[in-house]
Amino acid sequence: MALVQQSSPHAHNARPTSRVMLWVIIATLPGLLAQTLFFGWGNLINVVWCVALALTAEAAFLKLRNKPVTFFLKDNTAAVTGLLLGLSLPQFAPWWVSGIAVISAIILAKQLYGGLGANPFNPAMVGYALVLISFPVAMTTNWAEAAGLANAPGLGETLGRIFSASQTSVDGWTMATPLDEYKHKVASHTATEILKHPTFGDMVARGWEWVNLAFLAGGLLLVGLRIITWHIPVAVLGGIAIMSLAFGNNPDMHAPVQLHLLAGGTMLGAFFIATDPVSAATSHQGKLIYGAGIGILIYVIRTWGNYPDAVAFSVLLMNFAVPFIDYYTPPRTYGHHKARRGVPGRNGG
Repeated sequence: MALVQQSSPHAHNARPTSRVMLWVIIATLPGLLAQTLFFGWGNLINVVWCVALALTAEAAFLKLRNKPVTFFLKDNTAAVTGLLLGLSLPQFAPWWVSGIAVISAIILAKQLYGGLGANPFNPAMVGYALVLISFPVAMTTNWAEAAGLANAPGLGETLGRIFSASQTSVDGWTMATPLDEYKHKVASHTATEILKHPTFGDMVARGWEWVNLAFLAGGLLLVGLRIITWHIPVAVLGGIAIMSLAFGNNPDMHAPVQLHLLAGGTMLGAFFIATDPVSAATSHQGKLIYGAGIGILIYVIRTWGNYPDAVAFSVLLMNFAVPFIDYYTPPRTYGHHKARRGVPGRNGG
């Protein structure tokens, strides 16, 4: 009888990986709905395209590796990778940009490491970071204006924008993100002047605050169902908030805390990306350190770096640190009062 070899952890759970990933997909739907209502059809089209391509790429590579295709596709992890990229990419991103991101995520960041459980980095963020660095113009000039679904390009027109060779006609429907607008104007304008820009609307960031609140609601659903624990999201948001209050309390110099929390990919990153069970820290203490590191890096890169949103880079940098964090923050072994940690021989280990 042929046996399927899978990497650790080998945990017995009433909810298999496929069901866990299905709940993750369900929890993103409020955010996807909010994106569609405020920014038009772009993200929905990207999600369908990225998920289909992710499943195709995974199936093709599994076939090359002589692995059971159906068995691994049913775990829904490839679909979640495509979904996260579709939610993260600009609404009018050309099809080939999202295609490169998805193929890089599935093949380079996941399958070449051995598949699910063996990848040290978050696959979706590897794909996102790769296209952001490689195609900065396409990744920064194709964000839709929060004009509402009724005023946005129709479904057919949006499909034409994404899958046509020319992107010139998109200009009338695009706008800089709130974080990008604030970052590049704060050196020469006051906060009052910056906030008069249409991208900020009457609240924090026109449309973006509702998208982030929708992802927050979906994330809380995952916490309530115990799909994820609260440690990483709370640490990420806490790290951003503490850094913002400590260094950015003057809105004429730095973006205010509410903009950091309710604009860009903050809630999507905190609840759906940073909590990846494979590439994140494992113990509760380790998760707090890991999440806080992501939050601090997000603020540092947003404020003093070249990129207005920094979720992808922050997650990947902390993925590098996970083995170190796990080594020094192991959970308590059953039957022992304290966890063994640190360098053997120096603390009684």
